[in-house]
Amino acid sequence: MSPEIAGVLQLLALIAALALAYRPLGDYMARVYSSGKHYKPEKWIYKAIGANPAAEMRWPAYLRGVLAFSAVSVLFLYLLQRVQGSLPGSLGFVSIDPDQAFNTAASFVSNTNWQSYYGEQAMGHVVQTGGLAVQNFVSAAVGMAVAVALVRGFARSRTGELGNFWADLVRGTVRILLPIAVIGALILVACGVIQNFSGIHEVGQFSGGTQQWNGGAVASQEAIKELGTNGGGYFNANSAHPFENPTPFTNLFEIFLILVIPFSLTRTFGRMVGSIRQGYAILATMGIIWLVFTGLMMWTEFAHHGPALQAAGGAMEGKETRFGIGASSIFSVSTTLTSTGAVDSFHSSFTGLGGGIQLLGMQLGEIAPGGTGSGLYGMLIMAIIAVFIAGLMVGRTPEYLGKKIGTREIKFAACYILITPALVLCFTAAAMALPTPAHSMANGGAHGFSEILYAYTSGANNNGSAFAGLNADTQWFNSTIGIAMLLGRFLPIVFVLALAGSLAEQTPVPETAGTLRTDKPLYTGLLVGTIVIITGLTYFPALALGPLAEGLAS
Repeated sequence: MSPEIAGVLQLLALIAALALAYRPLGDYMARVYSSGKHYKPEKWIYKAIGANPAAEMRWPAYLRGVLAFSAVSVLFLYLLQRVQGSLPGSLGFVSIDPDQAFNTAASFVSNTNWQSYYGEQAMGHVVQTGGLAVQNFVSAAVGMAVAVALVRGFARSRTGELGNFWADLVRGTVRILLPIAVIGALILVACGVIQNFSGIHEVGQFSGGTQQWNGGAVASQEAIKELGTNGGGYFNANSAHPFENPTPFTNLFEIFLILVIPFSLTRTFGRMVGSIRQGYAILATMGIIWLVFTGLMMWTEFAHHGPALQAAGGAMEGKETRFGIGASSIFSVSTTLTSTGAVDSFHSSFTGLGGGIQLLGMQLGEIAPGGTGSGLYGMLIMAIIAVFIAGLMVGRTPEYLGKKIGTREIKFAACYILITPALVLCFTAAAMALPTPAHSMANGGAHGFSEILYAYTSGANNNGSAFAGLNADTQWFNSTIGIAMLLGRFLPIVFVLALAGSLAEQTPVPETAGTLRTDKPLYTGLLVGTIVIITGLTYFPALALGPLAEGLAS
């Protein structure tokens, strides 16, 4: 079987698995977030934190809950790393330096999971399991809670109440993420992923001596790492490491975990707003972009540019022979179109155009299907922009799901889409202009610029993957990327919740003959075009200096 056919068959198998999970999981999540029932373990949590899950919150209160919880999480994770050297189970590792501890705390709390350290050489069992793995759950649950709050903004009327943040956080963690992660971890263990608390031990005899490895609770962290679209690896090689991802089946299963909740949330959205077809329209938009990007990536990486690549069967440099080009391309697109920093190959070794596809996937806002929760609310913001553009074309006040999109709503949406590009481009410009950051570049020219652009794109979009040719473990990059991650996560959430509150206060507008049908293929095409045009106009100059220049020169 040729590598091309193998890649296509894996893609088809993945689509089939996602299709089977779409309806039951989407309906289940809708029931979870619509339920007024609280289980006993959840009541214990509410009592411990002093929260009243029945109290409805307006958007400022909901936002205060998000920010307060996240601020405490950053502080806790920072302190845990700073005292690691005194903790049991530290494997002899010293405490983390202040700048790197800040970067890591900001990274995992913002659901970015950018890592400027070698996991197996820096973090002990307590920090990995009690700090990083916990944030993998709750940071994903925060994103889902914000998405559900926005959906309630569309579904409710004549009230500013969006639900209860603490109830949404706990239910998302206990009823959705935890059960699926447990099942996922058991499957990974059965397929060869390690799960233990062993210390450091030497393995093998090599010409230069022995090699040291430490064990860890890898399977449990791997499952939520992918399911929550987190991406931080237990080992530096991430999902290219055989302890995290040993076989082609585990590789495909991990891609499934990355995509299953973001895609299924469109069904949840349709259920909660009372129109399944609206959910299908959003799903179709996400699916079209994901499939196009996957096809382009496989084409660029299978292309035989020169005798060396032809002999290797394509661009195999930096890719695992266990997975090949097809599976590596699917994994790469799935992680950069979601907020998952996981990698099973060396992104810096992809072709110039392949690296451009990775960058563009993040620059779209990671909405196809995007992060756990963040993908849905990002796509709904784009949906509002699309109906606004359509309204301008026909001279009619834009409406979406029976809510008028007026001046206030479009300002919130515009602020949302402008924040991340401003962070990416400003920080990239500063890093290229100053003398010190450029010393971290492993390459010069267009590829070196792409390394810097990729780093800030990944950080501000809360992705976490890296070109890996950049030495980001410096005070400059630890500090600036940490700031970009926090601002890129929480500033957009401010405008999402403000928009949700504004929509929830409105009185529904009855549908008329002039209302734009947002559940039709025409609107799906408009939405795809809006996303591509906005992203292209924003980032094309930067892409032209980096991956496009490199790809055209090769």
